[in-house]
Amino acid sequence: MKYLIAGLGNIGHEYFNTRHNIGFQVLDALTAASNLVFADNRRAFKTELKHRGRTLILIKPTTYMNLSGKAINYWLQKEKIPIENLLVIADDLALPFGKIRIRAKGSDAGHNGLKNINEILGTNAYSRLRFGIGNDFLKGQQIDFVLSEWDDNEKKELPDRIKKCTEAILSFPIIGIQRTMNLYNNK
Repeated sequence: MKYLIAGLGNIGHEYFNTRHNIGFQVLDALTAASNLVFADNRRAFKTELKHRGRTLILIKPTTYMNLSGKAINYWLQKEKIPIENLLVIADDLALPFGKIRIRAKGSDAGHNGLKNINEILGTNAYSRLRFGIGNDFLKGQQIDFVLSEWDDNEKKELPDRIKKCTEAILSFPIIGIQRTMNLYNNK
């Protein structure tokens, strides 16, 4: 059974450690723990992880955040993965730093990457893991905030929070979205 796990972010060194790239950071941590390497592939950096009889196709779209739907749709089609086996990892301004919120479907909540995915897939009924980045910015400074690097306190807590995300990702194909939500949404 195959699953598509898409971590959202932007390619390029200038975006590497930014809040908006938490999807890339989570997948990098997951692959590092398994000694996997991403390869530049069609519309995404891609690798595969075998986990308890399941194949997880991990992608980091190279289409930039606002066009993430193109890469996700391509890999769903190419790998013949049903939408219920899709999990998208994205940042969320509405959640406090490090808070994880997993949902089986939902709105884009103003997130341009999720908005594009919803438009291209024609639905918002796919699983997503939202990682809280907080909203500590002045009015009109949202773009600068999401594209800025983590502060020193966040950097200290980030490894533990990312580890919780990788555990949730590995839980998703084994016990399903509902039980994964029950396990990780309150941590």
